[in-house]
Amino acid sequence: MNPQIRQLLTPEILSTVNGLELVARVIVEGYMSGGNPSQSVGAGQEFSQYRSYEPGDDLRQLDWKMFARSERYYIKQSEVETNITVKFMLDASRSMEHAEGGVSKIQMAKVLIAALAFLARKQSDTFGLFSVNDLHITAVQPRFDQQQYIRFLNELIKIKAESTWKKGNGLEHIYSHQGKEMILFFTDMYDSEGDLHDFIRKLKTPRNEVIVFHLMGREELELNYSTQLTFEDLETGERLKVDSPAQQSVYRKKMGEWIDATRDWMLQKQVIYQPTYLDDPAPEVLRTFLKARKSMIR
Repeated sequence: MNPQIRQLLTPEILSTVNGLELVARVIVEGYMSGGNPSQSVGAGQEFSQYRSYEPGDDLRQLDWKMFARSERYYIKQSEVETNITVKFMLDASRSMEHAEGGVSKIQMAKVLIAALAFLARKQSDTFGLFSVNDLHITAVQPRFDQQQYIRFLNELIKIKAESTWKKGNGLEHIYSHQGKEMILFFTDMYDSEGDLHDFIRKLKTPRNEVIVFHLMGREELELNYSTQLTFEDLETGERLKVDSPAQQSVYRKKMGEWIDATRDWMLQKQVIYQPTYLDDPAPEVLRTFLKARKSMIR
C-alpha cells in the first residue's frame, strides 16, 4: 500500500469522520491523478431531465436559467442520478478483525468504502451503507444530499467486527431492490454453513450489478511461518496447533481450491469477484474495480 496512505491508517485517524474523509480524499485524488479521470462509478453524466428542488438537494445542481424563465427552482438531473443507486455492504463478523502489516480486513474495507463513496458523491450518485453481523445491522438508506456523506461516515466509523455473520431471518429489507442498483459487498467469505453464499445469491437480480470484494491477507493464504503456531478462530474461539512447515503445502493447496471454487461460483451467479489483499495499494484496487465494472456495462 502507498506509504502516504499507510501512515494515515491509524485507529486514531480512522475513528474520526475527518480522518476517514482525509484518507478517502487522498486515495481518490491519487487514483484520479494516476488513471483515467473519465472513468466513473455511475453509468453516465449526460443530461436527462429536470425535477423540482427538494430540501436537502445540492444547491450546486440548481439550474438558474430555468429559475429565470419560470421563477421556480429545478434540479438538473443526469442519467446516473435517475438510473442507479450504489449500495455498500460490509461483513462485520469478527473474522474481519484479522490483521497483517498493521492493517485489518475491517480497516481495509472501511477505507475502500469511504473512498468509493467519496467518488460516488463526487459524481452525484445516490449511495447508502449496510453492515451485518449477528449482533447488529447498520443501515444508512441510499440518498443524495449535502449531508449524506457525513451521515455515511459517522455510521461507518462506528461499525465493529464482532460476533458471527447473521444467520436466518432479519435481512429481508436489505434484499429489497428499487430500480437499477450497483451493490458492493466487502467480506472475507468466512462462514460455517454457506450463509454468505446464500446472501450474495439473494442480492443478485437481472437488473443490478453485484461486486464482491474478497478481503484476504498474504500470510493467511500462504501460511508463511517457520515455527509451530496455535491458530484461533476469531468467531468461535476454537484453537488449533499447526506445524507450519509440515502443513504448508497442504494448506496452500486447500486455500487455492477454495478461492478457485469461490471465483467459479461468483462467475456462475454473474457476480464480479474482486480479490483484495491487505497489502494492495488502494488506488490500484479502485482502478481494477472500475475497469471490471466498465467491461460489464459495455
